[in-house]
Amino acid sequence: MARSSDQRLASVLGAVAALDPVDEREERSIERLLSEVQRLEFPFDEDADPVHLTASGFVLGTRGTILHLHRRLNVSLEPRGPRDPGDDAPDGALRESLGDTGLRIIHPPEGPLLFHVDCHPGPRGHTHLDLRYVLLAGASDPAPPPGESQEVRWCSFGEAVTRAEPSLIPALVHLEEAWVSHEPEWRAMVEAMAAEPTGGDR
Repeated sequence: MARSSDQRLASVLGAVAALDPVDEREERSIERLLSEVQRLEFPFDEDADPVHLTASGFVLGTRGTILHLHRRLNVSLEPRGPRDPGDDAPDGALRESLGDTGLRIIHPPEGPLLFHVDCHPGPRGHTHLDLRYVLLAGASDPAPPPGESQEVRWCSFGEAVTRAEPSLIPALVHLEEAWVSHEPEWRAMVEAMAAEPTGGDR
């Protein structure tokens, strides 16, 4: 059994259980994640088991959402990458999205928002139980650091649906609906971010 004292895990499981899956793939992914974590002693540690939790971010703003061309897979995806063992899932999504884009990125004003779950193969024969969070950024162009994919760009929601890896499409359609429903609050936040000097805290 996973350690019941791990508050990070309890928080994740509560958020996962509250999701309304967008399609059958996400429904199966939620079921698998909830099953796998029952046997994983250290579900956040990629070195403890080839099946483990990961985190990624759907970065939203007034320009739409960000996709990057994954160098190994050669498909357009949301920012993602390996978590640091000490990260909780929301912070891991934030850190990886910052690393992939070079932008200042924050959680929504209401706090970390788990938006989507997907289980998929990862490198080295691993399986990623991926927790995907909504993140917000100002309208600056991405500026990924050296060593990261340089093919990172803002896309309108319509363009993102045509460019993204096909399994992302149902989530991207739902993502646009989320932006529209939260637009007054989220727009105000990202426009305020765009007006701030660069180099501040994330």
